Amino acid sequence: MKHFLTILSHEIRMLLVSPSTYLAAALFLALMGYEFTRILETYSEAPQEVSPASGFFYLFWLPVLFMVPLLTMKCLAEERRSGTIETLLTTPVTTTEVVLGKYGAAYLLYVGLWGLTGGFFWILRKFAGGNQLIDPGPLEGGYLFIAVSGLLFVAIGVFASSLARSQAVAGILGFTMLFALIFGSASLADAGWLRTDALHPIRTAVEYGQVFQHYEDFTRGVVDLRQLLFYFSGTTLALIFSILSVEARMLHH
Repeated sequence: MKHFLTILSHEIRMLLVSPSTYLAAALFLALMGYEFTRILETYSEAPQEVSPASGFFYLFWLPVLFMVPLLTMKCLAEERRSGTIETLLTTPVTTTEVVLGKYGAAYLLYVGLWGLTGGFFWILRKFAGGNQLIDPGPLEGGYLFIAVSGLLFVAIGVFASSLARSQAVAGILGFTMLFALIFGSASLADAGWLRTDALHPIRTAVEYGQVFQHYEDFTRGVVDLRQLLFYFSGTTLALIFSILSVEARMLHH
């Protein structure tokens, strides 16, 4: 892994000089800023049961479904399309270092973009004249959920990119996988045919992967080790599959 930091720093530099990175950041902040404004307007009209932070982080799926595929779709797909992945792997670097370097850069950008939204709460505190609208529990739990869940979401995007030669195809694959993880599991949990005793193990597994339930637990200050295991193990598997996919296609050629 001695070349990992070199690849990571190179990928970060490439992201920082890419105009698409700043376009994505501007769109992300504009979207989340608009949603944050809507939440505050709702609070100004009538008292709400949840804090602004809880309502804000409930919308985590919006940037996940659209930003993660944008951040990851070119990391391996573009390398394969242009043929530079073969050239890169002929140097003294391993497939693992390449995949982890690209994954690390995309994850740091994802977390960094979310970190910028902290300015929304700073502005709220400034103009509200105190912390009466800011509940530190949901705020800290929300950012922790973003950081932990982002590990898996970005890894899925990288895996989708490893399966395709086209950025567009990689983006669609990433969107589909993330949508299935976030909303598909929620739909399955409500399915009546899973309530039979014979399918109890499957229903338990589906409930274990309820991303919205994880969000609610984190924002309430409940950090379940099983949920952490879900994201860490899922991230590891997605990255392993990404590495195997790249190596399999290299052998094929």
